[in-house]
Amino acid sequence: MRKLTYANAINEAMVVAMKKSKNVITFGLGVPDPKGVFGTTIGLQEKFGKERVFDMPTSENAMTGVGIGASLNGLRPVMVHQRVDFFLLALDQLFNNAAKWRFMFGGKNSVPITVRLVVGHGWGQGPTHSQNLHSIFSHIPGLKVVLPTSAYDAKGMLLSSIFDDDPVIFLEHRWLHNLESKVPEGDYRVPLGKAKLVKKGNDITIVSLSYMSVEAMHAIEELSKIGISCDLVDLRSTSPLDWRTIKKSISKTGRLLVVDSASESFSVASEVIAKSSLECHKNMRCAPFRLAIKDAPAPTSFGLTKKYYISSIEIFDAVLKMLNKPKINSQKIFKKDYPHDIPGDWFKGPF
Repeated sequence: MRKLTYANAINEAMVVAMKKSKNVITFGLGVPDPKGVFGTTIGLQEKFGKERVFDMPTSENAMTGVGIGASLNGLRPVMVHQRVDFFLLALDQLFNNAAKWRFMFGGKNSVPITVRLVVGHGWGQGPTHSQNLHSIFSHIPGLKVVLPTSAYDAKGMLLSSIFDDDPVIFLEHRWLHNLESKVPEGDYRVPLGKAKLVKKGNDITIVSLSYMSVEAMHAIEELSKIGISCDLVDLRSTSPLDWRTIKKSISKTGRLLVVDSASESFSVASEVIAKSSLECHKNMRCAPFRLAIKDAPAPTSFGLTKKYYISSIEIFDAVLKMLNKPKINSQKIFKKDYPHDIPGDWFKGPF
C-alpha cells in the first residue's frame, strides 16, 4: 500500500468528499493560499472552483455562523483555522448554536459542520499560538472531538467527520503533517469515538492522544529493550471517549499512565483517570498517573520551552517509577541531534 503524509491524506480526503457530494464546501483563512494550510488544501480551489473553496475575512464568529446556516440548509461545510487560538472568537456560535441545535429542535435538524483546527507548538509559538484545547471542546455536549495521529486515521476520520450529521471538531497537531503512513486510495471511513490499540503489552497501559502517541511510541521502543511491555491506547477521539478499550486494557495490565498535551487541571487525562479510578479500581495494582502540561501559559523562549512540554523522556521515566524500576539516564537514551522545539531534523515548517 502506498504511503502518504498526514497533510496529503487530509487533502485527499477533501478531494474524495467533494467528488462524492456537491454539498461539501470548504473555507477558511489561507485555504486558497499557495501553501494551502500546511499543504492540506493545495489544489482544491483549482479542482472544485471558487464557489466551493474560498478564503474568508478575519471574522471568525460571523463566518462560523455562515457555516452553521449553510449546514442547516443542506450543505456540509469544512471550516479551516490554521490555529485553534484564532477560533476562540467563534465559541459563541459553536457552543450555543451548533452544539445545541439538534437537542433544542427535537432532533428535526442537525448541523453537519466540520471545523478543522491546527494545534501544536515549537519555534517560539508562545502562549497565544500553541494552545491544546481539546478538553474545552470535549466538555460541550453535542460536539464530537477527534484527534487523529496517523495519516491513515486522518483521512478516514476526516471523511467520517464530513459525512457525520453532527458538528465535529477535527484537531491536527502541526508536528504530524509531515509524518507518513500507509493510506488506501478512495473512500474509507474510520469510526469516530473508537480508540486504537497501537501496541500490545502486559505491564502498563499508556493512554495518549495526537502527537503524544508518537512520543509514547518512542518511549515504548526503549522500554521494550529492558523487558517492559506496554499497551498503547491512542484515543483518536475525546468526545465520545472509548471507555471500553481503556477498561479492557487496564483489566489486563493493572496500571494506567495517561499522557495529555493540554494543561493538567480539568484535562482529558484527568477525566480518564477519574473514571478509571471509579470503575476499574479493583484492577489497579498501583495509583494511576498523568503526564500533562503544567498549569501555566506556554513560554516563547527556547530555554523555557525545554522543561515545559512532555516528551518520550518523561513518559519513559514515569513508567519506570510506576513499575518500581531503578532510574535510568533517559536524557542519554533520548539524546537528539536537533533542537528540542521541533519533532525531528526532517521538520522544515511551516510555522
